[in-house]
Order: sequence, then C-alpha cells, then structure tokens
Amino acid sequence: MTLLTVFFQMLALLIMIGVGCFATKTGMMDENTNNHISRLIVNIFNPLLVFSSAANSVGTIPLDTMLLVCLIAAGMFAFLILAGMILSPLFEKDRFQRKIFQLMFVFSNLGFIGIPVVSSILGAQYVVYVTEFMMIYTVLFYTYGMALMDGKFTLSSLKAMLNSGTFFSVAALVVIIFNINLPDFIKISATYLGNATSPLALMAVGFSLARADLRSIFGNLRLYLFSVVKLLALPLLMLPLLRLATNDPGLIGVSMVMFGMPVGNMPLMLGTQKGIDCTNCSAAIILTTILCVITIPILMAVVG
Repeated sequence: MTLLTVFFQMLALLIMIGVGCFATKTGMMDENTNNHISRLIVNIFNPLLVFSSAANSVGTIPLDTMLLVCLIAAGMFAFLILAGMILSPLFEKDRFQRKIFQLMFVFSNLGFIGIPVVSSILGAQYVVYVTEFMMIYTVLFYTYGMALMDGKFTLSSLKAMLNSGTFFSVAALVVIIFNINLPDFIKISATYLGNATSPLALMAVGFSLARADLRSIFGNLRLYLFSVVKLLALPLLMLPLLRLATNDPGLIGVSMVMFGMPVGNMPLMLGTQKGIDCTNCSAAIILTTILCVITIPILMAVVG
C-alpha cells in the first residue's frame, strides 16, 4: 500500500512536468515566460507556501517537540551542506555546475512530495512537522543558496538575504512560536498563492526537459550515482545520529522521509535566474523523483 501510494504521488508530479513539456513544445511557454515564472516562484509563491503552512499549524505543536524537530532539521541541513561541499567536486569539475550540485544535495522537494508521503505513511498528524523543515529550508535557500551562487559573502550578498523569502520565513517562525491566530482572509490568500508553487515549478522543469536530450538524462551514469548517494547513502548515514536525538518512532519516520526526498525545484529556479545551464538539474529532479518510489520504502523498512 505504501509503495502504491508513493507511486501515484510521483505519477501526479510527472503529469505536471509533462504539461510543462507540452506547453513548451506547442509554443505556449518560451524562455522569457519561464524566466518570469521562476522569479514569481522564488520571490512570491514559495515564501507564501511556507508562511501559509505555519499559519495553518498554530496551536498544534508542543513547544518542546517543535524545538527538537528544529534541531533535527538544522542538523540535517548542516550535514547536507557539508556533504555537498565534499562530494560535489566528484560529480562536476565546472565551477558553476558544481554549485548546482551543491544546491541539489541540500535543497530537496520537502513540500510537494514530503507532505503527502508523510500523511499517507505516518498519518496527517505528523504533517505539521514538515513545516519546520520547510521553514529552515527557506531561510537557508535565501541565505546560503543565494550567497553560494553569488560566489562569496559580500555586502551585496547580505543585502540579497533581505528578501521576501527571508521575511516570510521569519514571519512564519513568529506566528508558530507566539501562537498567533491570523484572520482567515490572510490564511486563505496565503494558502492559495502558496499552492501555485508546485504546478508552476514543475511546469518549469517540463520546460527544461522539453529542450533537453532525454537520452542524456536517463543514460547518465553520473546522475544515477548521485541519486544513490543522495536518496540512500546520506539518509542512512544520518539515521544513527537521528536515533541519538530521539526514540520517538513518529519523529524518526518523519525525519527519514525528509532525509530521503528527491531533488527539489528551487535549485533549478535559482540557476535559471543566474543564467546557468540547468539541464543536469532538471534531469536529477526527474531521476531522483522516479527512484524515490523505490528508495523511500527502503528507508522506512530500515527504520522499522
């Protein structure tokens, strides 16, 4: 049942990517359109997705558990950042492409895939913890991610961190910590706008795929090796540390799902904005998404 549920979630994702391919092949999307969509996702829709998740979770998380999950999420990202720095040169020698690989190690598809997978495998009551992973994800994306692509931490890099993504991530933390119940019209509008992230981001992936050589995607041994490292090796290395942090089987299950998520869309969005060739990133998104249909059940079986 778990494998079938995950398979259908992956199928839904692939259909939306297919729509992006269709729109590109038929001339409804071009490079200019894709660039504008990427800017909207990075600066508006994705920040509001995290904010709406927090706003809709007020009062449902005990403070001590919330702090523990935050520590686990922070530890996960610290581990992945270090792994990306060490391993990326093994996969790519080009300086700009190596940065894309570093981003791919760190920024996974926690929301669109993570939320339904956690809900179906562990139960809807555990979905709220995904929000904490997503909030830290967003803070890191708009700080570490953007600074990495700029090449160094400069004053301009620091100024770039003062953006809508950082603002809404901080706002989400404030809402959760201080148990602030926002008016329904704010939560509804933020939710609707945030929900635009997944289909638009996946269509953007479809745009890149429509212009790529599919044989170079599914015949790229390097990307298969990357997928095994990201989806299985690194999560299994993190598992002993996770068990030192908690013995709660539910939290361990949620965390392992987060550890084992496929490459997310945000590295593609940022790379596109910076004018970097993101063919490998598009391919890795598709390949890791397909392979996680197999790897997620393996991780859950190891957890027991």
